[in-house]
Amino acid sequence: MNTIAPQQSSEPTWLKIIRLLRWDKPEGRLILMIPALWAVFLAARATPPLLLVGVIVLGTFATSAAGCVANDLWDRDIDPQVERTRNRPLASRALSIRVGIVVGLIALVYAFILSLYLNQLSFWLCVAAVPVILLYPGAKRVFPVPQLVLSIAWGFGVLISWSAVTGSLDKATWLLWGATLCWTLGFDTVYAMSDREDDKRIGVNSSALFFGKYAPEAIAVFFAGTVLFLGWLGVVMHLRLGFWITLVLAASGWIWQYTRLREPQLPNPAYGEMFRQNVWLGFLLLGGMIAGILI
Repeated sequence: MNTIAPQQSSEPTWLKIIRLLRWDKPEGRLILMIPALWAVFLAARATPPLLLVGVIVLGTFATSAAGCVANDLWDRDIDPQVERTRNRPLASRALSIRVGIVVGLIALVYAFILSLYLNQLSFWLCVAAVPVILLYPGAKRVFPVPQLVLSIAWGFGVLISWSAVTGSLDKATWLLWGATLCWTLGFDTVYAMSDREDDKRIGVNSSALFFGKYAPEAIAVFFAGTVLFLGWLGVVMHLRLGFWITLVLAASGWIWQYTRLREPQLPNPAYGEMFRQNVWLGFLLLGGMIAGILI
């Protein structure tokens, strides 16, 4: 039975809601935003309308918030059994299920209002993304690689943002979508490695468990796929030197992560550190994409 720590019981409700939405841990929100920003800047040839960028940024925060609430509602009885998640507000019973549902609905309504700014194709892509986002947390109970479902959810950010600029999807869109799927599979499998023992004990699935001792090699393949798709995209879009420099730097970072993952008895905090490093690599690539168009 999970016990609420004394500091949590006196915590103000608004701060509990901030933790429910993971706004106290911005790296998870930023890493969702990055593929959407890749798409909007590439599709607009580095000069997207500022209002559209603002809508996309706020939209990713809203959908991410809804996804976090859905995840914690699904896992409110599982999270107390996992060291990393036992103090989440719904798991610790610091917030009620009713509060969680209300907060999640507010986030969805806010995302819906923002989607009305977009064109018809982008709007319906937003609608299509909702069931994937809400059902992803259940995937770990029935699907051996739930991170693939998360990757598809992440990929909607590319499709929505690109179509919001151009009103269509083309070859470059799907190359960026492929890169996003591979990148997400890579960094989220890294993240899942910290929970392997707890997940195995509870009986839920993850890509880290599915690939077992070959998880570092699987992650290397996913990151190599990311480089391949981004390189192909660079050729198709005729991106200049700035992009290729950042792609080489990002690839070097992923090679370094692979070598670390092969170390025996890697401490659990290292997986979270590598996840956060991917945020910086994502923004590095965004800078390279802009430079590859403008310079």
